Amino acid sequence: MTLPHAVKIVEVGPRDGLQNEKEFVPTEVKIELINRLSAAGFRNIEAASFVSPKWVPQMADGAEVMAEIERAAGTVYSVLTPNLRGFESAQAASADEVVIFGSASEAFSQKNINCSIAQSIERFAPVVQAAQATGLRVRGSVSCALGCPYQGEVPVAAVVDVVERFAALGCDEIDIADTIGVGTPGRTQAVFHAVSQVFPRERLSGHFHDTYGQALVNIYAALQAGIEIFHASVAGLGGCPYAKGATGNVATEDVLYLMHGLGITTGVDLNAVVAAGDFISTAIGRPNVSRAGKALLARVRNEAGANP
Repeated sequence: MTLPHAVKIVEVGPRDGLQNEKEFVPTEVKIELINRLSAAGFRNIEAASFVSPKWVPQMADGAEVMAEIERAAGTVYSVLTPNLRGFESAQAASADEVVIFGSASEAFSQKNINCSIAQSIERFAPVVQAAQATGLRVRGSVSCALGCPYQGEVPVAAVVDVVERFAALGCDEIDIADTIGVGTPGRTQAVFHAVSQVFPRERLSGHFHDTYGQALVNIYAALQAGIEIFHASVAGLGGCPYAKGATGNVATEDVLYLMHGLGITTGVDLNAVVAAGDFISTAIGRPNVSRAGKALLARVRNEAGANP
């Protein structure tokens, strides 16, 4: 299969990337980051999470963030909503899309949200119904689709089953997430080929972590399988608190460099994202783990030094 001519990059740094930072990131920093990403041209930004502050204190300021950001025309601002209370907060914050999540691993589901896969998806039914009644988009995220920290290998059939359940609920888009970054290209293609049989390929997305350094090659494998939507986190922010050893999401700068090198249109300004990655890394005192981002920053600084 030929590669897509264009892809959508969903920027998840402001939510998935920052949610596990131990020190509280100031609200104004989150707002500035989202504004920079909006200006860079992303069509979809995961901006906040409406979960209990008891469980994710970093996201306690979601309503304020959503109220203060400068929204770009045509950009979808997504928020994570685990229940109806979260949905009501999302609606009040004028979110464009709500995100629900379920695991392809029974062991991870129990450890993560203390219930079975079937129970977790049952709980989301009223959230999806409420979203549909108000015209909000719904995205479902399938975690541990390529491996689990507790049970190890996850059968492809288990991933297909969760995708079918999300499809039956009425999700507009479904993410296939390698939560702990253990996936390989062959497995990636096998999973995407299988789930494409039960849900439209153009509405499937890849969400890869880089624990084993496989994220970019897995993205390339997914491109070969016809996938046109990918998640990435500026400066490689993020991880998973329930998955020991899991490093951050694949860095947006690296994904953009790959796509542009392949001649694939993203609509996103790579230089603006590099600057945003430098901003957030400096603001929170965290190393920038994007290889492309660091290389491009170094080149800019070298050129500035040579031409004072």
